[in-house]
Amino acid sequence: MRILPLLSVFLAAVSLRAESILPPNARVAVIGDSITEQKIYSRYIEAYLLACTGRSDIKVFQFGWSGERAGGFAARLENDLAVFNPNVATTCYGMNDGSYRPYAPEVGAEYEKNMRLVIEGLKKVGVKAMAIGSPGGVDPDFFKKNVTGADYNDNLAHLRDIAKKLAEENKQPFANVHDTMMSALEKSKAALGKEYGPFGGDGFHPAPAGQLLMAQAFLKALGLDGDIGRITIDMKGPNTASTGHTVKGLQLGSVTVESTKWPFVYDADPKSAGSNRSILPFTSFNQDLNRFTLRVLNLGSAKAKVTWGAESKEFGKEQLEAGINLTAEFTKTPFDNDFAALNNAIAQKESYETVLIKNLVTHMRVIAAEAAADPKVAEALTKLKKKLADEHAKQDASVRKAIKPVIHTIAVKELP
Repeated sequence: MRILPLLSVFLAAVSLRAESILPPNARVAVIGDSITEQKIYSRYIEAYLLACTGRSDIKVFQFGWSGERAGGFAARLENDLAVFNPNVATTCYGMNDGSYRPYAPEVGAEYEKNMRLVIEGLKKVGVKAMAIGSPGGVDPDFFKKNVTGADYNDNLAHLRDIAKKLAEENKQPFANVHDTMMSALEKSKAALGKEYGPFGGDGFHPAPAGQLLMAQAFLKALGLDGDIGRITIDMKGPNTASTGHTVKGLQLGSVTVESTKWPFVYDADPKSAGSNRSILPFTSFNQDLNRFTLRVLNLGSAKAKVTWGAESKEFGKEQLEAGINLTAEFTKTPFDNDFAALNNAIAQKESYETVLIKNLVTHMRVIAAEAAADPKVAEALTKLKKKLADEHAKQDASVRKAIKPVIHTIAVKELP
């Protein structure tokens, strides 16, 4: 009698996975303005794609440029993307395109014109799948410009609608960064007060809390299903684990698992906007993208203590039978140190990418004509491009060295 419900769950999971727009050997370009160049939401996206999906065929490169508008990227697109040759892209423009003024039709028309150039340019260089993002939002309590925060959010909402229209026209997924951020801002302010600033000290360059919201919007648009893993402990029988996790121990009441798929790990502080953990109560990141589920069957008591790594918590029998999300329940995890090392490696690589693009690659446009006319210049340019590509490959290899199987134990103790 349980076969049909289980089958429906399986088919639903397959359907979710099928929605991913990441092809085999995905090469993902994360594109945007200074908010992208902060290298925070781009780092979250890269960490998630490399560690949480269980895939080793994904590469990520961030192309953030401070002060940029969509038209600026359209002008450098063909030259700069050639260093990476992406087949997937995420775009996040609009914050500067709004010109820090109330919305007017000419603002929207200019943004739409330039975003069309970006989309067509991406298609031209071989990008098949793109998560077209809206601009984010501003925090009225911190935003200090010649326009009020309320008026500028209205402007950004108009640009959101244009980005959504363009995504639909081009049959590409839309990343609703604006609504994801603004919804969480309202809820977090109500709970934590006006001094809580997830959108950063200036109200529009997000702190890690706001950057997690941006990553959430893009990861959902990329079609990630959020099923990190499912571990089942049977107090009277064998323990099981889903793909990406191998059961190593056979002791009743506990399970030792080797995991090649990692859960996404957060910072520690539950109240500071400088910690991505602080925004979790006000958004659905864990539910949508970070489900590492433990089920306990045949529990002989009304409640039990679950120990995962160095932390223990108590849960009721019904909770455990239905399944608990370990990443939502535990603030410390056995993945913390490895995830921090991965983040550090990604930060170093993405910093190199900024230097590579802004100081070297974009300027190659200047000598392209000369290289076309002079074989010696062309040869020198080819050698330089190879050297830069080789160095980037080394940086990427360092990131991948940080990803390794993590062995951890989950123990369940029945309580009277």
